[in-house]
Amino acid sequence: MEIKQAKFIKGIVGTDPILLEEKPQIAFVGRSNVGKSSMINCLVNSKSLVKSSSKPGKTKEINFFLIDEKIYLVDLPGYGYAKVSQKQAEKIRKMIMWYLEYSKANLKKVVLIVDSKVGPKEFDLEMKELLEDSGIDFIVVANKSDKLTQSETVKMKKEIENIFFEHKIFFFSSKTKRGKENVLSELLS
Repeated sequence: MEIKQAKFIKGIVGTDPILLEEKPQIAFVGRSNVGKSSMINCLVNSKSLVKSSSKPGKTKEINFFLIDEKIYLVDLPGYGYAKVSQKQAEKIRKMIMWYLEYSKANLKKVVLIVDSKVGPKEFDLEMKELLEDSGIDFIVVANKSDKLTQSETVKMKKEIENIFFEHKIFFFSSKTKRGKENVLSELLS
């Protein structure tokens, strides 16, 4: 599977006509600094479509990227970043929950990204619960898998499978492109 065209459409912070479009939306969600931007850039064969930053917590809007004029990839702000104020963290959390549960977006699937080096954290488990309770179809992507040794990969695979046993799990690396074809196939089929 190959994405031929990807372009940034807009960022939103609340109700917007883009949410009512019929094009399916695939949302990417995960902790700040989990590599959402790099992952989306890897999937769409671009180094700079999604702005990434070495500073976690940069994304403060819900960003829409149109893929091959058919589908939206939606980059949600990262959650769980300790260096933003409590008020800002709560605002981001509410925006994510609003989009996932109440926005009426044509949500085809959610990609829950966890850091394969540190494993699922408390916020990831809360997101898992929210998605399951809302009946939202999601897959789990263990990102940054290039940073693991073979034995660490085996250990982390077991840990992630124990938590997300009901969901498809993919190990991914933006650097080596590990898992890219499998994730694209899952999302675009």
